[in-house]
Amino acid sequence: MQTEPRTLTIRRPDDWHLHLRDGAMLRAVAGYSARQFGRAIVMPNLSPPVTTIAAAQAYRDRIVAALPAGTRFTPLMTCYLTDDTDPAEIARGAAEGVFTAAKLYPANATTNSSHGVTDVARLAPVFTAMERAGLVLCVHGEVTDPAVDVFDREAVFLDRVLAPLIADFPGLRIVLEHVTTAEAVAFVRAAGPHIAATITPQHLHLNRNALFAGGLRPHAYCLPVLKRERHRLAVRAAAVSGDPSFFLGTDSAPHLASAKESACGCAGIFSAAFALETYLAVFDEEGALDRFEGFASEHGARFYGLPLNDGTVMLVRDGGEVLAAVEMDEGPLVPFQAGERLAWRMVG
Repeated sequence: MQTEPRTLTIRRPDDWHLHLRDGAMLRAVAGYSARQFGRAIVMPNLSPPVTTIAAAQAYRDRIVAALPAGTRFTPLMTCYLTDDTDPAEIARGAAEGVFTAAKLYPANATTNSSHGVTDVARLAPVFTAMERAGLVLCVHGEVTDPAVDVFDREAVFLDRVLAPLIADFPGLRIVLEHVTTAEAVAFVRAAGPHIAATITPQHLHLNRNALFAGGLRPHAYCLPVLKRERHRLAVRAAAVSGDPSFFLGTDSAPHLASAKESACGCAGIFSAAFALETYLAVFDEEGALDRFEGFASEHGARFYGLPLNDGTVMLVRDGGEVLAAVEMDEGPLVPFQAGERLAWRMVG
């Protein structure tokens, strides 16, 4: 009988899709990501959004100031695209090393996306500048057409928006963030080396039944919304496959419990507190521990053209309980899988 490994050591990983928010929330959550990850692509959907070099530099400074003393963590900044984004600002931000990526939010697709793009075709000069600069485009891949069922919005986006965009800009590197459907997995696998995707922990663990388990579950509500079981299994298979087109992106998106548990609850799941342990559970269950380092520490850096991190992290198979809440002056923040016991625990 094969003995289960008791420890796993991997190169320090990165988070290629992270919301750190700002102010008190930033100070409350930044340390959790910095404990595990060497770098993170930081989302720019603040209020107001990060649309300029100066705003990105100022936000980066606030993130660094919020980190625990002695932390080695590099925030990688993104530019929030709008209908009026200046291609020259994009080119200069890339040349000066301020922007690692730019983020395309279809207008009103998710939290703080009201300033997002209403017509992708208008951004052709921006995409040309990004293609020339080698800047990665991160995409929230959903249409916002109210006639399209919420569970179909990712699949429709692939046909209506992403496929034409790839055809028009074949040299543009694109990350389809937080993929949730079998259609998206198949699209990325067939699209070639310039297209990749991030995968969240919640879309590996949960299907849409989790939203209604014994009642309405606001802490399982995120966008893109959880999908059917067949989609979860397709995303899970992609994550553990070893395919370098798929890599870790938590989409950790903290909201106060009061904002989640309300008449119009916010979309987003705060997964950063125990992200590595939560991902590793999936690879363990699928017999793919040998592929975890690639998914967590290598595929994303190579796609972005960045060096792999120095140093390692170790996880041990003796488990630990997820925090019930992170307490803030404004109220509690509930983590993903709050109160549950995980099989693995990060120790250093």
